[in-house]
Amino acid sequence: MSMKRKSKKRFIWIGALIVLIIAVIGITVVKSNGNKKDENGRRTVKVEKKTIVDKALAVGSVEPINEIAVKSKVSGVVGKMFVEAGDFVKAGAVVVEVNPDPTPLELAQAKRNVEMAQIEMETLKKELARKQTMQEKGLVSDQEFEILQQQYDEASLRHQINKEQLELIEKGKVKIANTNIETVVKAPISGFILQKHVNLGDPVVPLTSYQPGTPLLTMADMKDLLFKGTVDEIDVGKIAEGMPCELQIGALPGKKVLGRVKLISLKAQKEDNTTVFPVEINITETDGAVLRAGYSANASIIIAQRDSVLSLPERVVTFRNDSAFVMLPKGETESQEVYVETGLSDAITIEVLTGLQEGQEVLEKEVKEII
Repeated sequence: MSMKRKSKKRFIWIGALIVLIIAVIGITVVKSNGNKKDENGRRTVKVEKKTIVDKALAVGSVEPINEIAVKSKVSGVVGKMFVEAGDFVKAGAVVVEVNPDPTPLELAQAKRNVEMAQIEMETLKKELARKQTMQEKGLVSDQEFEILQQQYDEASLRHQINKEQLELIEKGKVKIANTNIETVVKAPISGFILQKHVNLGDPVVPLTSYQPGTPLLTMADMKDLLFKGTVDEIDVGKIAEGMPCELQIGALPGKKVLGRVKLISLKAQKEDNTTVFPVEINITETDGAVLRAGYSANASIIIAQRDSVLSLPERVVTFRNDSAFVMLPKGETESQEVYVETGLSDAITIEVLTGLQEGQEVLEKEVKEII
């Protein structure tokens, strides 16, 4: 047998297999939607009362509302860790101790700041004494003297702050207003430690107005959670804040987790060449489930719902010129097209408002054979 014949035979078998798969899928879909045959052997479906829910799908994950990166205000290295991931701590509890380890440049800069503040303060002090003498002679107004006094007070405060910063860098602790300030980092809120980002001996960059600082820990209040995800641009125009939602948590099958739309972003973003809009959903009911930060989840945003309404599989409805029609059996072999008014659809089942009655049979559309 030649190679051409073998190739042709293989192609025929593949084609036959594809046709068989399509046929099986078609039969399965028809059976799953209440299809049956009338007394004349024609496939029909009954008009039935059902609940129809139109939903928009959001894909994302469960996240805490208050998630905080804990950082240090002094530079150095991690000296002690007082918590582990999963621990619950109260606000104000010590979580990390940082041993000051300033670089030569940081130490020199701190000393220079003290020197400059000292010079400024002494200069203003001399000027203040001179102006006071002139004021007593009526050569300087009270307003001018008060302005200079304020400048001196501010310079004195800057000098004190710079001295305390230098002492903190050199010794790791300082006393301010009779309160000991140490190089320990405290929990800013009550909550759980979600993640440790550093280990003993790791360098620590402080949080300042010009640098973000080293995150030491991530902690969160796990009592208040939300779903963060995205909705396709096709559906975003249908949803609104406050709409109810049903969440399906991948790790918790069967759990009924409910929520409401909190936020719909005004700005789109691209994901895998698809335009989507970020959304946030407040979780209101967990069905007793313990939710964890980062759980993957899908959210069904309920756009509209109709309970116990007349319905048909949408596949049997023909849409033409903004109108809907179905075929009713007539006699043994004939059929009659009738107009129906339709309502809500979930893309599988559609609501029938007028034109049909409960229990009435509607013909399935003829399935064209694939040749």
